[in-house]
Amino acid sequence: MKTIDELLAEGVSGKRVFVRADLNVPLDGTAITDDGRIRAVQPTIAKLAEAGARVVVASHLGRPKGAPDPAFSLAPAAARLGELLGADVAFATDTVGASAKETVAALADGQVAVLENLRFNAGETSKDDAERGAFADQLAELADVYVGDGFGAVHRKHASVFDLPARLPHAAGFLIATEVGVLKKLTADVKRPYVVVLGGAKVSDKLAVIDQLLGKADRILIGGGMAYTFLKAKGHEVGISLLQEDQIPVVTEYMERAEESGVELVLPVDILASSDFPDLKTKAPADFVTVDADKIPADKEGLDIGPRTRELYAEKIADAETVFWNGPVGVFEHPDYADGTRAIARALLNCDGFTVVGGGDSAAAVRTLGFDENAFGHISTGGGASLEYLEGKTLPGLAALED
Repeated sequence: MKTIDELLAEGVSGKRVFVRADLNVPLDGTAITDDGRIRAVQPTIAKLAEAGARVVVASHLGRPKGAPDPAFSLAPAAARLGELLGADVAFATDTVGASAKETVAALADGQVAVLENLRFNAGETSKDDAERGAFADQLAELADVYVGDGFGAVHRKHASVFDLPARLPHAAGFLIATEVGVLKKLTADVKRPYVVVLGGAKVSDKLAVIDQLLGKADRILIGGGMAYTFLKAKGHEVGISLLQEDQIPVVTEYMERAEESGVELVLPVDILASSDFPDLKTKAPADFVTVDADKIPADKEGLDIGPRTRELYAEKIADAETVFWNGPVGVFEHPDYADGTRAIARALLNCDGFTVVGGGDSAAAVRTLGFDENAFGHISTGGGASLEYLEGKTLPGLAALED
């Protein structure tokens, strides 16, 4: 895989460099609520511009249905990128149409443009190779060189991620190189004890990674909505908590395998439970009780780990040499149910080992709860991509960058 340093050494001045970024930021109307992904790719874009490249940045945002939708416009992301670069950033109002061609043609050396949301074109996400390839052909006309730096999208077989690199000389940007380097530390020559914290809503989203980690991790701590399927599998009452009953047989098998292989699989010992799911917009005070994890009332839903579980999990993390955390352990968006996720973040900060926050909602939680991002070993920009890498899958966007 060619690095961006090698590309820069060859010279990019005057060349149109297509940067596949991940500008898929959360929006409240047109206001960006978390610009972490834009800041993550900014060093690659800045370095290319500094070297005299004519930088064409492209990304998806949200899930539009293959047609323009103002709610998913990348215009706010383009404006924020300009602020971070301290320079004007041109914005094309389409992906491969007249605006894109005119905007790219008008670039001078060292200038940057952002194309409109790639998913406004059905060819970007098409499962038909020919349709996807045709869109990649159109994108290729806008550039001389390709730089892949959208780590959050490398697990997708999309036109701009998988097909376009085959049509242009290509290299990996700084962000992808960093992300892959970190993931290798989690899969090869891991320093032990190796502790994994898994949260999030659905246990089905994490089964494949648990399957892989049962042979690699020393301890796996479970929280979030997925914990209730584990608790139910142990025969406990979970009330109206989130439950994937069809996954109980698999979860039971994993708990048995963990015990047989000497992996410590740790479940919550107490829970914050309520009969009303919190109003995340008004942050109205929630009505909750703290109960033992095996005694959740039939009319209540578990929404966060309790104080004894916070202490337990902090103890399990304290001596770790490597920690990977993916998924909040409660409804952190509401202040009454944020303490569990806050405790996990604080435990990582207090740990002297190498700590990785695995993107997605975990990264959003770290920023929302006011933690210093630089205090962690690494905060990933791609939750799904990180998990699939740990599952041992081949990621299309990384495979496409191999020489």
